[in-house]
Order: sequence, then C-alpha cells, then structure tokens
Amino acid sequence: MCKCLSNNTKLPPSALEYACYISRLKHGNLMKENSAARDPALSPDRWTLIRDIAVLQVKLLVDGVRDLLLVPVSIVVGIISLMKSGTPGSQFYDLLHFGKQSEKWINLFGAADHVKGSAPRGDPFAGKDIDFMVKKVEAFVVEEYKKGGLTAQAKEHLDKVLDTVSRKRGDRRSAKKK
Repeated sequence: MCKCLSNNTKLPPSALEYACYISRLKHGNLMKENSAARDPALSPDRWTLIRDIAVLQVKLLVDGVRDLLLVPVSIVVGIISLMKSGTPGSQFYDLLHFGKQSEKWINLFGAADHVKGSAPRGDPFAGKDIDFMVKKVEAFVVEEYKKGGLTAQAKEHLDKVLDTVSRKRGDRRSAKKK
C-alpha cells in the first residue's frame, strides 16, 4: 500500500496503485527512489543521454505519424472487413499485426536499456494495460445491460434513433422513385 494515499480510499486496487504511482511521480519521489537505487558508475554519460533524448524525439515523431495514418486506415479496413463475405475481420487483424510489428521496430523506449543497474521498483502496470481496463469497462457495461440498467436504456434509445433514421431514409427513397 502506498503511503501517499489514505487507507480509507474507495478505489479498487489497480486504480489505487495507479493513483499512487502518479502521486509519487508528481512529487518527485519516484524519480528519487529509482535514481537512488542506481549506481552512478552504471549510468550513461552526458553524450549518450543527449543522443537518447534526440532519438526519442525522432521515434516519437515516427510513432505519431504511424498512429495518425493508422486512424483512418483502420476505420476503412475495419469497414471492409465487416463487409467481406466469409470470415470477417481478416484484413483488420492483418493491419493489427502490421501495427504490432511496427511498434517493435520503432522500439520507442529502447534507450531505457542504456541505464544498467536496477530498473524502477515494481511495475505499477503489470498485467494492467489498456486492454485490461477495456475488459473491466466492457464487463461493467454488459452487467448493467443484463440488469436492465442505464446501458439497456441507452441501447433501446439508440435503436429507436437508428430505426427512425432508417425509416426516413426509406421514405426518401420511396419519394424519389415516384
């Protein structure tokens, strides 16, 4: 348990760990803990640091351009995958594999390997990536839907709106044919 947050907080353990991590980062404690654990003799020299800073900027730029391109491409490929007959999704998942390979190639934080010695203590995100969080939210939404809660009402309302749009569109087509 982190000392930076009170014990009576109502956050789930994963959110509490994240909040603690952010608090420690914000107050500089995390940096002090991690740098104190490293032997200065094992740290990179000044020019290696300058190089790593510059390389990170280039990698961030390449990663950003890739992401910027993947947004519209993934939507188009996703739609194509949904419309294809046969097994849906193959084109979309091929794109995901390409994205994963490009992520490894960019190796955004590879310079972290230049610092020898102990890595930061504990991984506050171990097993808790964005996919983990999405699964939690999805489970909540499904549970609420099954209970007939807010998500069921939202789905019902959205279905009505989509039905209305479809009907109006059908009416316009009928009017044009006449």
